[in-house]
Amino acid sequence: MPRWRMRALRPVAGPFVVAAPAGARVRARLRVSAQDQAVLRAVGSHLGSLAAGDLAVRCAEGRLDARSRAVSRARRKRALTAESSSRWAGAITRTSEDQWQRAERNLRAARSSLQARIRTIRARLAVPAGDTAGRARGYATAAERHAKAVRLQSLTARLTTVDRRLEAGAVSVVRGGRPLLRKRGHLAAAGLTEAQWRGQWESARLFLTADGERDKAWGNETIRWNPEQGWLEVKLPAPLAHLSNRPHGRYRLSCAVEFSYRGDEVAAQAATGAVRYDISHDPARDRWYLDASWRTSPGPAPALADLRQAPVLAVDLNHGHLDGWTVTPDGNPAGPPVTILAELSGLPASQRDGQLRAAISELLGVARQQGCQAVVIEDLDFGDAREQGRERHGSRPSRGRRGRAFRRLTSGIPTGKFRDRLTQMASNAGLAVIAVDPAYTSRWGREHWLAPLQGQASPAASVAVHHAAAVVIGRRALGHRARRKAGVTGGGQRTGRRRAAPGAPVARRADRNGRPRKAQRQPPPWRKTATATRTRPPDQAAQDRPEPPATQDHVLLAQ
Repeated sequence: MPRWRMRALRPVAGPFVVAAPAGARVRARLRVSAQDQAVLRAVGSHLGSLAAGDLAVRCAEGRLDARSRAVSRARRKRALTAESSSRWAGAITRTSEDQWQRAERNLRAARSSLQARIRTIRARLAVPAGDTAGRARGYATAAERHAKAVRLQSLTARLTTVDRRLEAGAVSVVRGGRPLLRKRGHLAAAGLTEAQWRGQWESARLFLTADGERDKAWGNETIRWNPEQGWLEVKLPAPLAHLSNRPHGRYRLSCAVEFSYRGDEVAAQAATGAVRYDISHDPARDRWYLDASWRTSPGPAPALADLRQAPVLAVDLNHGHLDGWTVTPDGNPAGPPVTILAELSGLPASQRDGQLRAAISELLGVARQQGCQAVVIEDLDFGDAREQGRERHGSRPSRGRRGRAFRRLTSGIPTGKFRDRLTQMASNAGLAVIAVDPAYTSRWGREHWLAPLQGQASPAASVAVHHAAAVVIGRRALGHRARRKAGVTGGGQRTGRRRAAPGAPVARRADRNGRPRKAQRQPPPWRKTATATRTRPPDQAAQDRPEPPATQDHVLLAQ
């Protein structure tokens, strides 16, 4: 018979309080006129062409050390100043350096993913088809094994190319986005006409970004917003100075600008510090937007011990919905289960962000209603699953319908975006965020909490495994173990089919005759061990007793 070995559980890391964001960003719509739109498009196109040329020069230089980067940026900034201005040139060179650094990080992440896939395939190819060697298992059939051998050669060739590019410091950056560039050759599949694609491409390549300056009026000299009068001015580049309608080569928009959300904070920051402004265009709606961003100084994070004195809202993030439950400081679930729909698959980026914000807003409303001081989430990341792609690892499915469903699941759960948005919005709402280790939450929730919660909730179908996992998440944040305490009576057990835990009965004050009533004897506790061996009493038939009388008069009790 096969011998099964139980795999050891990995250690569970302790919970921690997520730090508050160190920056803020808000958006306002610009209701520009036709003339304003023409000026903004002319400025953005001119600066966009300068940014494209500067990015090409920076990518050609390859990897540079700190001193070489400073020398390169100063040289490129002097060349751009004549075609724009010193501040526009500084923003362009800073953006080019950021794009190069991000492209290199993406290239390193691609190499790590290729190495993980190659390592997994080689480990399984070392085992014959349909056989196992320790914990490594070969492929199911010889045909699949041959296909994986061919895929291994392809991945190895791609890894060689990536290594060569990293060694030379050669990265590729597409201003406007590589996905949009690929749609140019597949307009029918993308549902776009050539004119629509051209409009999106030109809007994505506009450059209207101005870095803030602390010592300048209203926190920015290039794009300036007056919160009291509500006007917005843009410093025009030198070749476009003839389009100005204000002194010193500036153009003031004809529309009033107002930040409906956190406008007082933007005004306070503009009066005392630096504010960065970004002007963007949405070709689908033909709208212009102004984004204001600045650095903040978050206070010290609250202590975990203080947050454990109040209820918390534990949330389990899933594909298409959020499931949660309020957990009290003693580790018990309170209130009804929480389910919030967040269907994000197949939506554009802007709509996904809006749906996610709406779900988080509803979640924070539930937390405030339940009197919670913190929201508990899993410190979840599908980095390993995304790195290995469709290659099998452990118990994760890789082939067929289950493999495709798992890859679709991991790609549809916005773990990083959800964590960042929740941290920002919870900080604005005065709530803290606690992150816990995601190990075994669903498994232990199904094992220890699903049945009791279904017996308590009405109807029982409203409680799923994800709600039970949320209870485990909350208990882990509060410092409790996942398993329920033995001998605790659940809801409805005294009137249900299950036997209640033994407890002392309550005695009434008096019986029907007026005499004081004594409490009944408490039932003996359940014992898991056998009763101790005791000496049995002797047989009563062997004792010396007098003989019964020979005759006995019977008293008639009833006639």
